[in-house]
Amino acid sequence: MSYLASSRSLLRNSRAAIRLPTTIARTFSSTTPNMAITEAQTAIVKSTAPILKEHSLTITTVFYKSMLGAHPELHNIFNISNQRSGAQQKSLANALLAYATHIDELQKLGPAVERIAQKHVSLGITPDQYAIVGEHLIKAIATVLGDGLTPEVADAWVAAYGQLADIFVKREGDLYDQAGDWRGWRKFRIDRRQQESNTVTSFYLKPAEGDTTGPLPRFLPGQYVSIRVRVPEYGDVWQCRQYSMSEAPQGDHYRISVKRERAAEDASATSADHPGVVSNILHDKFQVGDEIEITYPRGEFFIDIKDATKADAPLVLLSAGVGVTPLTSILDAVLASPESKMTKRPIRWVHAARRTDQMAFAAHIKKVTADNANVQSKVFLNTIVEGEEQGQAYDFQGRLDLDVLDGAQDLGLDSKETDYFVCGPQAWMVEVLHKLEALGVERGRVRLELFGTGDAEDL
Repeated sequence: MSYLASSRSLLRNSRAAIRLPTTIARTFSSTTPNMAITEAQTAIVKSTAPILKEHSLTITTVFYKSMLGAHPELHNIFNISNQRSGAQQKSLANALLAYATHIDELQKLGPAVERIAQKHVSLGITPDQYAIVGEHLIKAIATVLGDGLTPEVADAWVAAYGQLADIFVKREGDLYDQAGDWRGWRKFRIDRRQQESNTVTSFYLKPAEGDTTGPLPRFLPGQYVSIRVRVPEYGDVWQCRQYSMSEAPQGDHYRISVKRERAAEDASATSADHPGVVSNILHDKFQVGDEIEITYPRGEFFIDIKDATKADAPLVLLSAGVGVTPLTSILDAVLASPESKMTKRPIRWVHAARRTDQMAFAAHIKKVTADNANVQSKVFLNTIVEGEEQGQAYDFQGRLDLDVLDGAQDLGLDSKETDYFVCGPQAWMVEVLHKLEALGVERGRVRLELFGTGDAEDL
């Protein structure tokens, strides 16, 4: 299906655009051959970047209100907490601005496109939903810009959206094909629960009784699955969240490790507006034997353990809080998976936590470090309690500070082959990235796991 404009007469002015939603809808459900965006239209869209910088958040706010009002079933896909906080609107605004800025050099958007496509297929986004988005996005642009949206600019943005939608539909189609028989949501049974810290619980998931989909695929270490649960506070709609696998592929089960968000600890915990609404449902209501629905493992944050060319290259893992989960999967897979070609790879792990009782997998990481001469770890703790000894429970007090570490020994700065995997709160990851760059590490050697709305303005 093509989503590019099939008629030059579309959106001849902003007022007509608002009056004729059926025309817009017909355009974005068109099955006519793809019409490539012209050089002139590309230049027009790029020239609108300053306007978007000023108005993009208003446009995306109008867009979501319009689209979700017309299609309430999409509440089952979009994160309502992010909608209410404005995070989703801000994320889309940033994406629109990035697209307008780099529309003439799309290769710069490659990593972002891949990250978004992976998230989309994890949520089960379908091609027809791009038509819905296109209709309401163009209407929102017309509504906000009014007479400032000339026919030429309108046509250019219709073509630009069509180009972008086609890119996503093609990539996502390829990803869906890779999943084989596992399409959509699949029922799993909680086989076991394990408390990892006072805030993190692991759920061991096996296919539900009667499942005939086939063997579990061996995910790539670092990837995630989407889960969905019904949220009564939101009118019993489905809400989806992504959780990283927290161990190496096992064959008969998946393990995810879920942090109970801090918002549930205060008086507002009963409010559906806090970001931990789903994590708290999982912690409080899902027990051994219960069924839960997940999708095929996805994500561009992973390590290729079969890559023999990396066998001797240093690997640095940097985590904060529950960011430990995908890195535990990576660590275990590198060291112990039968197909790993890098079991002797030099590994350095640096982890930051608030307190020891909030450190998931602390004992496991300590054991792995003790059992493998090629693995070393350092721990930063914000709060030290009586009886915790430096060198045992922790190495440094305070927030993670790369400056206090040995650049060569702890961070692999003496090698241009070192790979860095970073996972933690978004602002923290951006800070770590910028510090590594200041220390001479090329951006291409640093991988970040961006959850939430999946963007970071300062990257």
